[in-house]
Amino acid sequence: MNEDGTGLLTIGELARLTGVPVKTIRSWSDQDLLPPAARTPAGYRLYGPDAPARLEIVRSLRELGIGLAAIRSVLHRELPHSLNGMGGPPSLAETAAQWADALDAQIRTLRLRSAVLRSVAVRGSAAEELPYMTELARLSARERRLIIADFVEDALDGVDAPAYRSGLLAATPDLPDDPTPEQIGAWLELAALVREPELRTALRRLAEYSARTAGAVGEPPAQEQAAIRVAELMRVRGEAAVAAGIAPDSPAAEPVIAELVAAWLPTQTGTADPPTEDSPAARARLLEQLETAAEPLAERYWQLLCTVTGRPAPPRWDTAGTWTTAALRAHPGPYELDRSAFDGTDPDRVLRAYEEVTRDVAALVAAVRPEDLALPTPCAGWTVRQLLDHMVWENLMATSIAEGTPRADHTADHLGDDHRTAFADSVRAARAVFTGSGMLHRTYGPYEAPGAMIVQQVVVELLAHGWDLARATGAPTGLAPEAAEETLAAARRIYGAAPRTEGSSFAPERPAPPGAGATDRLAAFLGRDPA
Repeated sequence: MNEDGTGLLTIGELARLTGVPVKTIRSWSDQDLLPPAARTPAGYRLYGPDAPARLEIVRSLRELGIGLAAIRSVLHRELPHSLNGMGGPPSLAETAAQWADALDAQIRTLRLRSAVLRSVAVRGSAAEELPYMTELARLSARERRLIIADFVEDALDGVDAPAYRSGLLAATPDLPDDPTPEQIGAWLELAALVREPELRTALRRLAEYSARTAGAVGEPPAQEQAAIRVAELMRVRGEAAVAAGIAPDSPAAEPVIAELVAAWLPTQTGTADPPTEDSPAARARLLEQLETAAEPLAERYWQLLCTVTGRPAPPRWDTAGTWTTAALRAHPGPYELDRSAFDGTDPDRVLRAYEEVTRDVAALVAAVRPEDLALPTPCAGWTVRQLLDHMVWENLMATSIAEGTPRADHTADHLGDDHRTAFADSVRAARAVFTGSGMLHRTYGPYEAPGAMIVQQVVVELLAHGWDLARATGAPTGLAPEAAEETLAAARRIYGAAPRTEGSSFAPERPAPPGAGATDRLAAFLGRDPA
């Protein structure tokens, strides 16, 4: 308050009270945003008791980006009534709404510019591409649809697949009114993708397959929904099989394939020469469908369309598709159980072999140094650490089978920070359950596989991977010499008829050098090169 008791404030007092610099207050006063209430005899400005509140309003509006003229109009309510259409000057709320709209438009423009620049950075685009990408981002909805329609018609020219063509044309890249940077970026990538000859070729292959296998009439909606449900079932079962560590060529994969074929058969009603039961012909057709549909560019096309339109992207099919196609190749016909592989498994000899193999392999594991964990191994794509993790998993999985609760965490980390302790603990737990649960004398699964044979499979795995570990670390490969011959014979009996196809557990058998020991010959039988 001024010392004269009038309740008026000098410009300095007002500045100290509000934190607004004197220079700024003087400027806003000169622009009639904060008119003084009076002046001193010397001409200095004095402000009334409402000045601090008014000054806070001006400061807040300026921080929001509203121009001085608009602030003055709000404070004095002097805008012509034509701006608000209500016969009077606009209120603060109306002015705020107008400015919010203007800011929204600026934000949309900035998002578009940001998306274009980020796309340029990610794609490594050349300078001459920038104007084209900017133009693409500014296209209207009609122009975007036309780009996709021209692409589809060109890719499918001459192919008699009306249902497939209609499905592609119905999926239009409709950006929302306020697209996110991700949606704009997806549209830019999609517009670039449809210019790629490889995508046109992929979609044409799919259309030709559709024309070749479609029935005389279009697919009924109910059948289409059934096909969608079967595709989801295949994805779920395939990913679950991978997570559970089920090899596509193992006997455990057969029930999964049988279930998928049974679910898929009804979707073929109305197609040309539909299969009616599980058979080699039916499995061959399903395999052909899956291999035809395995088009990464086509999958990316649909993912981008979903991102552009804001719809949920379809689940990725690569993991499940790879497993399912490999399993179909490995099991080309319905499974006929050959129980001869179950014969000749002596529980006591199997347990002794397990003890001897784990003793020698544990010595190898104990010698692995931390710096060795990143070394490559004869198992393609696996480092020493990944190999050790798998060996621990084999023990844990057999233990869980014996306990009646098979594990499904194949992809988890079972090694932790101490690979020696992890392996030793897994061996101790497995041996305890092998002897304590009666596993060696029981049967398991729908095929009633002897528990002793399951343990024997673990012995084969540990000896073969022990050989991998020895080769990776430069150690001798002559492991468990007393058990190796029996283990090799068991591997030939159990896996001798297993297919050596893409995605299989084993590569084609390799020749062993003359005089090779049993462990080296086991490695050669399972596809390693012991030379």
